[in-house]
Formats: sequence, C-alpha cells, structure tokens
Amino acid sequence: MSWIEALILGIVQGLTEFLPVSSSGHLEIGSVLLGLKSSNNLLFAVVVHLATAMSTIVVYRKDIGQLSLGLLSFQANESWNYMLKILLSMIPVAVIGLLWQNEIEAFFSGNLFLVGCMLLITAILLIVSHYYGKQSGEFTFFKAFIVGIAQAVAVLPGISRSGATISTALILGVEREKAARFSFLMVLIPIIGAATLKLKDYFESPLTDAISGFSLVIGFLAAFLSGYFACQLMVRLVTKGRLIFFAVYCAIAGAIAIISQLL
Repeated sequence: MSWIEALILGIVQGLTEFLPVSSSGHLEIGSVLLGLKSSNNLLFAVVVHLATAMSTIVVYRKDIGQLSLGLLSFQANESWNYMLKILLSMIPVAVIGLLWQNEIEAFFSGNLFLVGCMLLITAILLIVSHYYGKQSGEFTFFKAFIVGIAQAVAVLPGISRSGATISTALILGVEREKAARFSFLMVLIPIIGAATLKLKDYFESPLTDAISGFSLVIGFLAAFLSGYFACQLMVRLVTKGRLIFFAVYCAIAGAIAIISQLL
C-alpha cells in the first residue's frame, strides 16, 4: 500500500466511521477498487479505527473529563452508573472478539457481495429507527446491553457501527443526543484494546507484505483529521433526525456492491 492509497483510505475511514455508512465496508470497497490484496489490510483498518477513536476523545473531551472526575471520587454517582453501562455494552463484542477472531478476519477479504448485503441491512436499521424511534427515554442497563449486541454485529464489514448502535438506541426509545453520545463513547475501549493487541503482534512478527510504517502514519493522520470533523457533523445530524438520508445512500451503495460482485 502506497502512502497515497493510505491517504485516500484514511480519509474514507475518517468520514465513514461516524456517518452511518459503515467504515469497514467502505474500506473493503476502497481496497478492491485500488487493487489492494495485502493480507495485512486488517492491520491498516485497526490503525485508522484507532485514529478515529482518538478524534472521538478530542470531540468528547469535556464529557470524558467530567466522567473521569466522577469516577475518581470512588463513590456511587452518575459517572459510575454510566461507566457500568458502557462496560456492560462491551461484553458482546469482547466475547466475539475473543472466541471468533480468525473468523472475523476472514470477512475482510474483499467480498463485495457480503459488504453489499450488510449495507442493505444498515439501510433497513436506519429506516426503522427513523419511523419507529420514540427518542424519549433514558439509557437503562438493559438498553445498554442490547446496543452492545448491535455493536458486536457491526464487526461485519458493511454494518455501520454508529448506524447500528444509534438506530438500536433510538428504536429502544433513547433520546437522540444521548444515543449518539453513548454510541461514540462505548467504542473507545474496544477499539483501543484491539488496536494495541494488533500493533503488538505486528511489531513482534511483521509479515513480508506488511504495510509500511510511513503509510500507516499517513493513514492515521488522515483518518484522525477527517474523523474529527465527521464526528461533530454526525452529532448535529442525529440531533436533527436526518439519518434517513444515509439509509438511501447505504441502499444504493449496497446494491451497486452486490451487482458488481455478481458481474
């Protein structure tokens, strides 16, 4: 992977990580269009996901700061309640990551038919949440766990993580702004943890066709900067209830991916 290709895919990752169009699906589509067949495509995906996690921290720095201060008090309060919900939501994706890591990696093989089908599912979720989401309730522990299941399903390329988790929260009756906040904060620990493990494996036993360190840095910076702006945009779009437009996009992109694979 050249640095120019890394730059392009990094921008794609940053823009699509927060918008409900599936960053992993678009990375797969981008890799196919650029003719990238490296077995280390997943490493690049992890690095740029780490970059967007960092951009989330910057956007939500005040919320994270207040949450951290509450946790440091070591007393039962709203911060501990919120953190327990986040930890609960992490269980499904942690189980899948630990038990089926190899199976998950197998999905990142440029299968556009799979990506297309999953994009159609993302479109359906966005449509359902738009017409049936009540957006009037609080985040309970039960709702947090169900949203966590949605996040676990989103390991499939083509299922938008933000789209799946926010849509699920809206369908469960959570307010829009709270749904977006929880969706973006719940993913920080899993992404940082997965990235740390993957990078550790990479430096201990790099592959012969490994992506160069320079390309990884370029991809990281591109994903971080584009992700920072996309995250702020997504919060505004969720608050205004305009996710339905992305359902149309996902449906079209999914159909094109399926047709291109069949042809």
